[in-house]
Amino acid sequence: MQHTSASFLSRLARPDFDIASAFPEASWLRQTAAARDWASIRSYVDGLPQGTNRSFAVGILQDVRGVEDWMREVLAAAPEDVLALTVLGAREVRIGWKIRTDAPAENVSRKQFAGLHTHLRQAEQALIRATAIDPAFDAAWAERLTTAMGLQLGQAEARRRYDRLTAHHPHHITGQGRLLQQLCPKWGGSWEAAHGFARECMTGAPEGALSGGMVAEAHMEHWISLNGRERVEYLRQPHVHAELVEAAERSTLSPHFRPVYAWVTVQGYFAALFSLVGDHARAAACFHSLGNLASEYPWAELGVNATDAYIKHRNSALAKG
Repeated sequence: MQHTSASFLSRLARPDFDIASAFPEASWLRQTAAARDWASIRSYVDGLPQGTNRSFAVGILQDVRGVEDWMREVLAAAPEDVLALTVLGAREVRIGWKIRTDAPAENVSRKQFAGLHTHLRQAEQALIRATAIDPAFDAAWAERLTTAMGLQLGQAEARRRYDRLTAHHPHHITGQGRLLQQLCPKWGGSWEAAHGFARECMTGAPEGALSGGMVAEAHMEHWISLNGRERVEYLRQPHVHAELVEAAERSTLSPHFRPVYAWVTVQGYFAALFSLVGDHARAAACFHSLGNLASEYPWAELGVNATDAYIKHRNSALAKG
């Protein structure tokens, strides 16, 4: 590949972490929620094509400040509104996790854990109602995977919830990512279980599906858990690179790939890991696909500042790839 000049690299745009830049409907959802136009939101979500990952819409809505109060008002008038129950549950999850923070468990206080559990139990009440009314509502089951993890309900219960989700949505990338977290050692699992599940997701999905990204996420989680020299040695293992190549070529680097919800995150994992293992050609292909689109993860794991980490690895990949 032709060498990329330093002057060209210096002109590249900074990464854009706003999900609305990849999916403009996110901006519409935010504005419509701010206007408290529930009828329009319901109509939009109900009209999404069969198989669409509705966790995308719920994820946008759960970040709207005060939405929990609005959802309680909606539910007072329509107690069986599954979407409102799911948004309320998701918002409670988000509030609880902000109290806990993303710090390692040993750095989280008893008071923070108590706050997390209070909100997760409230979320569970809403989400259990949602899945009882509509057992096929994917976003509610995906949120129940997070509550299962936070409330430490165990691997078997998490897998049961995942199985209920995939009975209706077999390659649900949000659900897969959340169960993968549960299967990591930090949540009581093992690396064998995490990598095994990631491969199961990849091999069970059609060509071009995002599920291959679970292989990349599992390797990233494993790499993050290590320190210093261990990280270098981990990435030097030939099977790690081989698995990443296979997963990328079956998902975001496949000719059958289409940029559906969550693709920016998945492509980011591949870009980051190919950069870290020194496969600059494939990293460059991922960065070209992204343009300047980015999500907080995995870049927040690669340095003090996600923006700086993205720019460092992108510029290196484009210069060397």
